[in-house]
Amino acid sequence: MNFYITDDDEIVRSMLAQMIEDEDLGQVVGESEDGALLDGETLNIKKVDILLIDLLMPQRDGLETIRAIKPSFKGKIIMISQIESKDLICEAYLLGIEHYVNKPINKIEVLAVLQKVMEHIRLEKSIYDIQKSLNNVLQIEPKWKPSAYKEDNIKTYGQFLLSELGISGESGSRDLLDILVYLYNFEKKYTFDHEMPSLTTIYEQVAAKKLGATADDEDVRREIKASKQRVRRTIYHSLNHLASLGLTDFSNVLFEKYASHFFDFTVVRKRMLELKNESGSPATSTRVNTKKFIQTLYFEAKQMMSE
Repeated sequence: MNFYITDDDEIVRSMLAQMIEDEDLGQVVGESEDGALLDGETLNIKKVDILLIDLLMPQRDGLETIRAIKPSFKGKIIMISQIESKDLICEAYLLGIEHYVNKPINKIEVLAVLQKVMEHIRLEKSIYDIQKSLNNVLQIEPKWKPSAYKEDNIKTYGQFLLSELGISGESGSRDLLDILVYLYNFEKKYTFDHEMPSLTTIYEQVAAKKLGATADDEDVRREIKASKQRVRRTIYHSLNHLASLGLTDFSNVLFEKYASHFFDFTVVRKRMLELKNESGSPATSTRVNTKKFIQTLYFEAKQMMSE
């Protein structure tokens, strides 16, 4: 089973992860400190079976988060909180949680709830497998299927990568996703026999599609300029995010996986030193390779689609 933990208390996240690992229930595939950092598609890509989530969090609470992710996330949700309001607990159940566990955490209670939910998941899968076998014999289409984790959609995997890079909420992230779609369609039509289109061509084509055929040249030029600025700022935010992760923990999984892949490591190292020395030098003073970032983002998303 795959678990994901969302709680603004690092100690609570650590305790829950330790319980899951000690009892060999599965693996914790991700953690976050606020519901604002979650989206359903990302959880699906991570193949999350059970989401453990707090009710009260600074930016987006558990109830708001469940409303946001429920349309796409089909895994099970367990809420763990110190709030004892019957109205809030009732609302949580109406939103579809499996169980509500009160803090402070009681290991025996938490493990019992996890085992119960895991058994529920196994039972659902068994029912589906039986139904599938019967349908194969009777040649009947199944009425329901478990949630599909692989969406054959370049945007879905692009969004996941942007989330991993710490920039899914930045304004330029939409531009980057539009660029991925353009490159995907371009490659299907022309292939990349020699190389990808130039950045100038990419920005022009994406801006033209966004504004439509009725836009005049001046509008397109303004949109190209604005898009370049948004993308550049977003890439700098990613550099800052990864450098911060590496400064805190050089063995951080995301830092090791993405820092030298999306950026020249000398650039990352320079930004880490600036942050460490609190020089006040803005990230935008550091030169980054925009085309390298976009190429890497595209090929990483493509690779995930093929897996």
